[in-house]
Amino acid sequence: MVNPLWRNTEIRKQLKIMSKELSPDLVLTNATYLHGIFKKWMNGNIWINGDRIIYAGQDMPKIDDSTEVVDVSGKWIVPGYIEPHVHPYQLYNPQQFADYAAQGGTTGFISDNLPLFLSLENEKAFTLLDRMAELPFTFYWWTRFDSQTELVGEDQKFTSKAVGEWLERPDVILGGELTGWPKLLAGDDQMLYWIQKAKISLKKIEGHFPGASEKTLARMKLLGADGDHEAMTVDEVEMRLLHGYGVTLRHSSIRPDLPKLLSGIVERELNVFDKLMMTTDGSTPVFHKDGVMDLCIQIALDAGVPAIDAYMMASYNVARYYNLTSLHGLIATGRYANLNILDSIDSPVPSGVISKGVWLKRDGQKVRSLDDVDWSVLPELDLDFDLTDDDFQFSMPFGVEMVNDVITKPYSVSVDTNVERLSKEHGESFLMLIDRNGKWRVNTLIKGFATEVDGFASSYTNTGDIVLIGKSRKDMWQAFERVKRLKGGIVLIEGGEIVCELPLPIGGIMSDLPMEPLMEQETALKKALKERGYEHGDAVYTLLFLMATHLPYVRITQKGIYDVMNKTILFPAFMRGQG
Repeated sequence: MVNPLWRNTEIRKQLKIMSKELSPDLVLTNATYLHGIFKKWMNGNIWINGDRIIYAGQDMPKIDDSTEVVDVSGKWIVPGYIEPHVHPYQLYNPQQFADYAAQGGTTGFISDNLPLFLSLENEKAFTLLDRMAELPFTFYWWTRFDSQTELVGEDQKFTSKAVGEWLERPDVILGGELTGWPKLLAGDDQMLYWIQKAKISLKKIEGHFPGASEKTLARMKLLGADGDHEAMTVDEVEMRLLHGYGVTLRHSSIRPDLPKLLSGIVERELNVFDKLMMTTDGSTPVFHKDGVMDLCIQIALDAGVPAIDAYMMASYNVARYYNLTSLHGLIATGRYANLNILDSIDSPVPSGVISKGVWLKRDGQKVRSLDDVDWSVLPELDLDFDLTDDDFQFSMPFGVEMVNDVITKPYSVSVDTNVERLSKEHGESFLMLIDRNGKWRVNTLIKGFATEVDGFASSYTNTGDIVLIGKSRKDMWQAFERVKRLKGGIVLIEGGEIVCELPLPIGGIMSDLPMEPLMEQETALKKALKERGYEHGDAVYTLLFLMATHLPYVRITQKGIYDVMNKTILFPAFMRGQG
């Protein structure tokens, strides 16, 4: 991987800048900057050379013709914001999301590895990590210990060698999130081994404990969990803090809880802001129209959180929790030069952004984009098989009913499924999950998705397999064929015509577009689904979580229809011919 430290020759040069034998690249003079240790605004000058802060204080360096000097009088300088819990594959790809987030001052991600882990051998995945590490942006990672679904051949994929190689990387700073914690609690020693391995290397373990009782939180703490981001009430925040958890407050497209959580903490006068972090937790593109961590900071300010605490929750607190303060979260000697220049303390959207010493935004204008990443190492979605009439058999005695956008329960099927088209007078639709390699399929009905969707297909799922939903077998088939031609995407067909589509050419799960046009595509897709009866919060998350076994009650998985509570396969997947 790219070495995160500085070479000896670079350090010797930095020392000569400090002794005023050489000049730095950039000096911010008359700076009013936030110091996370003192929790106060300081005045001074900030010297930067390359990607490192050489000095922050009252002194001035040697200046020559190569030094850029910027007077920041009247501005407020804060550390670059860090998003501590990112799923950077929610239709967007990590590079494009980072490029967008940086313009709002978020210049650091701690990111999920699951799609890379499932799609690639480690050596190839690591080449992508190394490429991203070369960008003027900070990427750290976490490694999963389970697939978050019932995966065919999971024990061959999640091996001690494969997981261990991720844990050995210095840019992998935590394990988790522990979506498979019930298995751990029930005696999964393989997962416990990986937790122990991570802890020995001083890496954190992130939980995933929505609605967990106090006893469950205590048990998971004994098993090694350090933090959790699933608190939905102030009481749950307090309970996690009581048991010594690092608490990350969430504001996402399916759980926009941050305003009520912070307002409750302020009302209770809990003096715990230095123990809190914030996250947007893998929100879909449109949710980010108003920002990333800059949005979270604004919500904190609006809730009455003191300004210094609000900014530290998105910078120093994250760095301190993850043992990164020698490099991040602090405007001081030796740290990465990740700085946001604010026009006002009350507005966290910066007019200037410096990331690893590079200007990305200046005077309110974008001045540099992050270089494109070559995603060709990810296998192209090549659906080299055809559907047949036999694939469209829906004779299950029960189906999957949507409780909300991500929770599904079983229900008894009473409609006649031996028809070409289901009636639009009820909320039941055909549902098929089909292997991206054409080896198996799972067929049932879904209730509550929409009343008037004829044919819908998506390669955007937890594992990259294909979901088909609709009232019309013919339109579902056509939607599949369109996804096949696109080599990945989400397609809505009605009466044989394309209503809208969202191409996902990177591995069948990610777009190659910048965030703004991707938002337009997502908006059009969600509008079309809403017009056809989709009434839940986020259709993109519905697609992602149909297979996710960390949510109740039944899920459609590679192995078949799965009972989450009883941990059993109710109906196995059908092996299919290669027609």
